[in-house]
Amino acid sequence: MTAAFQAAAADTSPIVDNPLIEIPAGKFVFGSDDGLGNERPRRAMKGRPFAINRTEVTNRQYGRFVQATGHRPAFYANHPLLGLDDRPVVGVSWGDADAFCRHYGLVLPSEQQYERAARGTKGAAFPWGDAPPDETRTNSGADACCSGDARDGYPMTAPAESFVRGASGEGVLNLVGNVWEWTRDPYAPYESGNTVESAVAFRVLRGGSWNSDPSHLTTTYRLAYDPEFRFSANGGFRCVRSAP
Repeated sequence: MTAAFQAAAADTSPIVDNPLIEIPAGKFVFGSDDGLGNERPRRAMKGRPFAINRTEVTNRQYGRFVQATGHRPAFYANHPLLGLDDRPVVGVSWGDADAFCRHYGLVLPSEQQYERAARGTKGAAFPWGDAPPDETRTNSGADACCSGDARDGYPMTAPAESFVRGASGEGVLNLVGNVWEWTRDPYAPYESGNTVESAVAFRVLRGGSWNSDPSHLTTTYRLAYDPEFRFSANGGFRCVRSAP
């Protein structure tokens, strides 16, 4: 068993085959002064403890939810590649993802929870540290946005438990690459003095995906997205359990 999976064994989860990994309370770095304007400012924050799924939610796991609740299937449920059981579910709206997590007594991660899980306590650019992404650590796309390639072994999504070398310090997998991940936060600038008309209309996706170029594959990149859109072939999610 790898060190990443040893760390992952810390907690049980209501989602079969997707344990929750405990993230302890403490100081962490949020935001970046080196990226786009909507990532600023970089600052130290104190976070509460939470637990996050080791992997993105898979088609198999989402299918169990659909069978149990009658919720609509993922848009790509029957796709020959995107719909494989062990691949992250894609083709789900923000509401679909939110309903899945709440069914299991969980919620979507906040942006702060995502960054703490992905960056550790030191504010790393990537879950594994500061070395740039490569085909051994993450499932990503071509060097120019936005098309997939198979240099990492997968032309589209990879199995959710792939790329162990890219795990975070606590053993969470694919927090960068594979699929974009819904967060529960509405999109808005970090500096509350500035208002944006779209702030209430969009939710935030994090992490980049199988067709992302390097500029999108960081732990601080924020993508504002229509929460009703369910036709994205590169957008999925995972859940968290927040401390009471």
